[in-house]
Amino acid sequence: MNTENTLITTIITLTEKKKFSSLKDIFITIKPIDIAILFEEINEDLVPLLFRLLPKEKAAETFIEMESDFKERLIKGFSNKELKEVVDELYIDDAVDLVEEMPANVVGRILRQADTQKRQLINSILQYPENSAGSIMTTEFVNLQPSTNVNEAIKHIRLTGIHKETINVCYVTDETKRLIGVVSILKLIVSDESEIINDIMEKNIISVCTQDEQEEVAHKFSKYDFFAMPVVDTENRMVGIITVDDAIDVLEDETTEDINIMAAITPSTKPYIKTRVFDIFKSRIPWLLLLMISATFTGIIIKRFESALSACVILTSFIPMLMDTGGNCGSQASVTIIRGISLDEIRFKDILKVAWKEFRVAFLCGVTLAVFNFIKLILFDKVTIFVALTVCITLVVTVFIAKIVGCTLPMLAKKIGFDPAVMASPFITTIVDAMSLLIYFKIAAILLGV
Repeated sequence: MNTENTLITTIITLTEKKKFSSLKDIFITIKPIDIAILFEEINEDLVPLLFRLLPKEKAAETFIEMESDFKERLIKGFSNKELKEVVDELYIDDAVDLVEEMPANVVGRILRQADTQKRQLINSILQYPENSAGSIMTTEFVNLQPSTNVNEAIKHIRLTGIHKETINVCYVTDETKRLIGVVSILKLIVSDESEIINDIMEKNIISVCTQDEQEEVAHKFSKYDFFAMPVVDTENRMVGIITVDDAIDVLEDETTEDINIMAAITPSTKPYIKTRVFDIFKSRIPWLLLLMISATFTGIIIKRFESALSACVILTSFIPMLMDTGGNCGSQASVTIIRGISLDEIRFKDILKVAWKEFRVAFLCGVTLAVFNFIKLILFDKVTIFVALTVCITLVVTVFIAKIVGCTLPMLAKKIGFDPAVMASPFITTIVDAMSLLIYFKIAAILLGV
């Protein structure tokens, strides 16, 4: 942090002294993401000047790393020529992301500065469904013909590779653009120059379709350790690639969204520090209202058994412990299952296997908790054996219900098309609370006659 502060001070000092050549030398040594972070900390009025000192390619890479609101302010300060230079340097997928996050008036200006071909490519990608593979792909990849020899292929890469997202993997297509193979740059370098691409390419291809869910695509990257993955249409024609950095962004966004939903917060695309208080309020209040209303069910149950509580007041003191334990057990099971679902380790066909495993876990957890609680109730709380049995039997049954509900509800949600994270802590806790109270009073009626 001290190094960053020193660097910021140095940049500001050099700017004030108008030593622009020294600033250029500094920026050459810094990664684009780090420059973007520095610009966030520097006086906003200085950023356009500093940005103009960056080489074209680094300027575009730095621009992409900035937050949306910062990009918008910077664009408004660009001349048409400066904006065109940035847009020309952007890869197609980055240009699409920029268009998607900017307001309409800014989008119009961006598209006007893009050349005809890039504008057509941007518009074609924007037509794919949101969160699909097609929406995050880039059309900039190295394409080779199967009849080409290695020497010709390397010459082709030298001529066109500078404008591609990656050259680590090249894609082989036939005359109809159907994907028939892949070949790595390493394979090309170590092969004899006269060898034909068709003879050295990998024909066992892992690809994704333009309509595939982007989260599913991201998991394939994790499974196969790819740097890039080809995207094909329904007729297996090559239309683009998805790179590992885009897959990482997808996983980060999906994880953030799941965490927010599991915590009963409407997902937001803005960082917390930059989110307004009212926006945070709007993201939380609908869930809080829903959960408050759903919690009235527990109030109705308690009111219904008010006479039983009056007859044995001590039962009231154990309600929070039973409800909290049930909620905690349900949350433990649901979080584990949701993670398994997101990693494609658990599918709906495994529901009985999962339920049976959680049943056994519930038995061990429930009995252990009940034994310790029984000892506490008798030795420290000084309650009668029947009250202790009522509480402990309820505890065991509550743990069973919580574990089963916690593991099956997310799987059922996934099966019918809902986000499993929605069925996490808030709703599971509400269900378990209501059921644990009903069981508690039923057991109390049997053992205590209340």
